[in-house]
Amino acid sequence: MKLKGGADQDSELALELCDDAEGTLSGIKGSQRRTLIPPKKDEDRILSDGVATAFNDLGILQDSLGRSDKAQASYKKAVQWGGNAEKPCPTSDFKSGKDALNTDKGQTTSSLSQPEPGSSSGTLPSQGFFTENVNPPTIAFSPPQADGRLDDIRQLAACLSLLRSSHSSDDVLEPLARKWIQDVENDPNEQERLKALATDVVKEYVRDELKDARAIADVVCLAPVLEKDDFRFLLRQLHSEIDHSDLLNLPQLHGLADLIRGADPGYLGSDDLVKILELLSARLTNTHIQSTSYSYQLTLAISHVLDAMADTKVNGLERERLHTSLSSYLDKLKGTSDPYLVYQAAYACQALQYVPDNDTLWQKTMRRTGKVIQGVSGLVSAVKGLDLNGFIKGLGNIQQGMSGVTDVHHLVNTAYKDAISLAKGGKDFLDCLNDSFSLEHKRAWYPALRGADTLILNGQLVKFKKLVYEAPCRHNLGFQWGICQRLGEIAGSSLWDANARRDAVSFLEEIYHNDAEWGRQVDVKQWIISILMRISSLSGSVAQYTITVLEQLRTDGDTEKQAIYQSYCEIGFNSCPFVFDIQSLETSPLLDRVQNMPDVEEALRQLRKKRLDEWMNTIFIAPQAKASLKAPDDAHFPLMESVQAFLESEQHQVFLLIGDSGAGKSTFSRALECALWDTYKRKDGTIPLYISLPTIDKPDQDMTTKHLRRLDFTDTQINELKGHRKLILICDGYDECQQTKNLYMSNRLNQTDEWQAKMVISCRREYIGADYRDRFQPGDRNHLSRVAQFQEAVFVPFSASQVDDYVDQYVSLRQPLWSAKEYKQALNSIPSLKELGRNPFLMTLSLEVLPRMMDPGEQPSVSRVTRVVLYDQFIEQWLERGKRRLGEKELSATARAAFDSLSDEGFTINGIDFLKKLSVAIYKEQDGQPVVEYSRFQDEGSWKTAFFSRDDETYLLREACPLTKSGNQYRFIHRSMLEYGLARAIFDPQEYKSITLQPSLNRGSSTSSLWSFEICDGLEDVASDHYQEPDIGSPLIWRSLVNEPSLLQFLEERAYQEPAFKQQLLDYIERSKIDKKWRTAAANAITIMVRAGFPFISTDLQGIRIPGADLSYGMFDAANLQEADLRKVNLSNVSLRESDMSGARMEGVQFGELPSLKFDDCVFSCVYSPEGSLFTVLSGGNINVYGTSNWDRTWILRGHSQGVTCIAYSPDGDRIVSGSWDSTVRVWDVATGDCLYIFIGHTREIKSVAYSPQGNVVASRSNDRTVRLWDLEAGGCQSVMSWGGYTNDMACSPKGDTIALGCDDYRVRLWNVGSGEFGSILIGHTEAVRTIAY
Repeated sequence: MKLKGGADQDSELALELCDDAEGTLSGIKGSQRRTLIPPKKDEDRILSDGVATAFNDLGILQDSLGRSDKAQASYKKAVQWGGNAEKPCPTSDFKSGKDALNTDKGQTTSSLSQPEPGSSSGTLPSQGFFTENVNPPTIAFSPPQADGRLDDIRQLAACLSLLRSSHSSDDVLEPLARKWIQDVENDPNEQERLKALATDVVKEYVRDELKDARAIADVVCLAPVLEKDDFRFLLRQLHSEIDHSDLLNLPQLHGLADLIRGADPGYLGSDDLVKILELLSARLTNTHIQSTSYSYQLTLAISHVLDAMADTKVNGLERERLHTSLSSYLDKLKGTSDPYLVYQAAYACQALQYVPDNDTLWQKTMRRTGKVIQGVSGLVSAVKGLDLNGFIKGLGNIQQGMSGVTDVHHLVNTAYKDAISLAKGGKDFLDCLNDSFSLEHKRAWYPALRGADTLILNGQLVKFKKLVYEAPCRHNLGFQWGICQRLGEIAGSSLWDANARRDAVSFLEEIYHNDAEWGRQVDVKQWIISILMRISSLSGSVAQYTITVLEQLRTDGDTEKQAIYQSYCEIGFNSCPFVFDIQSLETSPLLDRVQNMPDVEEALRQLRKKRLDEWMNTIFIAPQAKASLKAPDDAHFPLMESVQAFLESEQHQVFLLIGDSGAGKSTFSRALECALWDTYKRKDGTIPLYISLPTIDKPDQDMTTKHLRRLDFTDTQINELKGHRKLILICDGYDECQQTKNLYMSNRLNQTDEWQAKMVISCRREYIGADYRDRFQPGDRNHLSRVAQFQEAVFVPFSASQVDDYVDQYVSLRQPLWSAKEYKQALNSIPSLKELGRNPFLMTLSLEVLPRMMDPGEQPSVSRVTRVVLYDQFIEQWLERGKRRLGEKELSATARAAFDSLSDEGFTINGIDFLKKLSVAIYKEQDGQPVVEYSRFQDEGSWKTAFFSRDDETYLLREACPLTKSGNQYRFIHRSMLEYGLARAIFDPQEYKSITLQPSLNRGSSTSSLWSFEICDGLEDVASDHYQEPDIGSPLIWRSLVNEPSLLQFLEERAYQEPAFKQQLLDYIERSKIDKKWRTAAANAITIMVRAGFPFISTDLQGIRIPGADLSYGMFDAANLQEADLRKVNLSNVSLRESDMSGARMEGVQFGELPSLKFDDCVFSCVYSPEGSLFTVLSGGNINVYGTSNWDRTWILRGHSQGVTCIAYSPDGDRIVSGSWDSTVRVWDVATGDCLYIFIGHTREIKSVAYSPQGNVVASRSNDRTVRLWDLEAGGCQSVMSWGGYTNDMACSPKGDTIALGCDDYRVRLWNVGSGEFGSILIGHTEAVRTIAY
């Protein structure tokens, strides 16, 4: 045979190599002749099959070189070793057609059922897991609008990919995607725009200074759809970045590998890859490995690059200069004890073997024969069209095809050793992997895993399973490790179908259990346990299934298996490198910048992280709630589920959370925000925003914008969110922001060009009032409430089980000195404390102070603990802890001196004094608004300086007090702390002083002292106690507390416990008789005492001034209230039997009854105006109009000559229509009281009138058996209807086009307003139809 050029010499050398191979095989035959003597052992049969295959392949090669005689001799020797005598065939012959893997879903070629001799294929399960193929995992794609903004780079990549593939008629596409392609294919401008966007993204990446992992992942995902110039520009950029970086950047390495894998054919040349490998070799030589984790990630990145090089058929590498340097790096990892790292290094080393170096003569000879698949790329890229059975057989002899026949001896010897090791139960895992650290020999498990990757990538799970079971290297431990890793990645990724994920778990369970098929290698078993443990830590049904599987593994009947499981649980593998759902990495702002969009997502990501970090270690018990204030507490439901359903509803817009102080409203609101952040989806996700309303100045005006500015969002970002995103506004503390306006309405939510948002808003129960819904319900532009869009829920107290759960969480998170059992015993021993503990915040206080009040197991010294006692103890404990913390802190010399001075005087006393003064200042200067903003430059010299300056003592006391700081805003840790501070400023039990009490006058005298009141039993015993005189500067003097029930609760408990405070309150009441400057204090004092349950029976209260006081449910029987100032006093449910109130001022007194109007004549009818501001009554033949704000009569509409029988308001409330016994219909102007129209036509009295919904037509029904329509624009009768009998009622349809009539003949007649004709007649009643409504 004559070859052109230098081929003659190549051919001769090739023939010499063939002869050498034949000699090698013959040597094997001589040394292993015993294998031909039956009965053969398993390892002997494996060896003989391998040698037979090698002779068979040698014969094929000899045939191709023209040595048919030698070929026939090789075929005969193959038969002697157990080969096929009828038709020898090359085991590495791969089909290039589509007949194998392109078969129907779930089917394979028939040859797969007949494994080749020597393949050591396993028994393939016919059912169980992976019984059908699935769609490969993909990221959801939604086509953009033509010329519209794209959400992210992945959407851009998907669009360009669809355009390239031109699948407009492909049935596999979703209808939206198919329609999008059809539209864009006819729009060349849109196509050019998308391509230009891709180019601009690459350029923006180059300009990006940060170039973080998100940016790299985004720009690389465009690789398959970039134009060639853009691709090569990006490749050069990544190469340059790696070359010039001080440290190896792992995201860059991974990005480079992905870029190579995604390259379009023809975009990437061998020279490019040679340069890349040269660069990696040079960088690795100079890189100091810092940790095992870093080494693993670096090796993983190198493996990806080498995989890509093998796939791309790179060749021409210089062995000494490149292979050796990379191998040197990988060889350093050979001795590590970390199995993850050793496996990855072995994998990388094998990948390097499949990146060909300089061509040898043998390779050139084989390439000319066309019988060798060139590189791993030949295996992987051809897998979609190759015969899977041929692929599996080819794995067994791939070494011959790629390294030369001279390696056959090593191949057969390795197979023999593998068989022996398996027969013995498995060799050491690390030793097995170390066999792969060789530059001389390739292992079949690497290309087998690469083939498995391609099958997985295409969702061919049926064939993947067959490959695993029938691969000749299936018992190789490196192969098993890699397969387990890939199964774990399927099971752990939410992008896969749930059934496929469960099947992957089942496959892992099978490998763990079935020792006969897979061996007993301990490290592989523990690797499986590690993978399953990670999957079980996820959420969802697959995780639950995995937990069940793990339980089965734990209880496996095999004692050795149980020992393996137990040893993993005790020791485990360190730093398991598993990462699930890497596709879910957040996108970068590159595309946003290209589209001139502000980087909103980065700001949202930072906010999300901050919120989730703040939430960590928060005690949270999911609360229960009831539907309304009137609902019983036992009719409760899970609040979180109810709110989630509200958020999913398209109708509801506002959800009101009502609860007592400390009920957990704020904690729940934060929990809701974090739950929503957990499920937040970028770009199209609804954004949760927790807004503390007291921190917003005038929240009734553009609240959302103000809040976002406080979070450092720019105006550009805010405009982007306002124009393109939806929000969930979680507004906390409506009662604390001094608001009475409807925030939903005043912020114009969901109106055109305004914020699109749902609102969840919280408010304390005691502050909402009777008509609270008007302040929260959505309404239309006329402020008419839309009840259907409103929902509410009321927190109910903790149940006993929730209290126990709270204690358990508290002990787990806070690690106190007491155990959960000791806390529960203490709570049960003090019933009043246990009852207080049903409130979450009071439960926290209880758990904090219990160790201070008693020892574990000790019987309590008090039988009743009140709220104010808890706060006393908590504040003192808080300040003591603050003192210890500051004492241990490194302070400046002046601060240390100040600390010592405060400590000498009593640090806790000074702290309480600071707390009181700050609380008083907040109420006095900010009307109780709890958030204080302090700027050193703007507020210098103001009242704020005394509390927030840098003065050492001020700083120390502020740091020790229960305050929180956010930016320049300060507030107490809970609103109730502010209220407690003011209550303690009003009366501090530690500060009352001794005085001599003045004797009182006799009871009944107008000047008698209130000290003589018989308030309660034993009051006289207080006369000699310490006493604190009324203070003219007390908050009781300058602030009414009547409408602050939480603060009043502290004071009423204090009055009940402290006789001195009770006496002080009585003095305020007494002094109001003489001087009106004490009237506010007196109103507060008597309100407190009534709430505390003190009776005022037979008490002389003549002349007291208590305007606005709340005396509800008080006992005032036989009390003297002559000439008392009782203006606007609440006397609801007060007992006033035989009390004397003559001469008392009682304007605006509330008796707990709704307003009433009294008339001399009969009342025939009454009606409210649509907006509720007017109330109209028919009496005495007149129309009386009242304003509902003060119930003053605004008009008496006179004009009818006889009594008025009926009235109705117009839809806008501006007019009233009336009918009368005088047979006329009149229309009145509400604003002026003028009669606008008088309609004459009926011949008998008018029975009812109605306005059309449009307000332009009035209908009237008369006893003259007619119904008339009056046109208000034309001022006359539009039409008359009569059916011959009496009409008892009528109603206009919502559209105003039909009037329904209820008739005496048992029928309902529909009258068409436009035509004036009857339409349908509804039959079915058996009596006259008296009333009717739409």
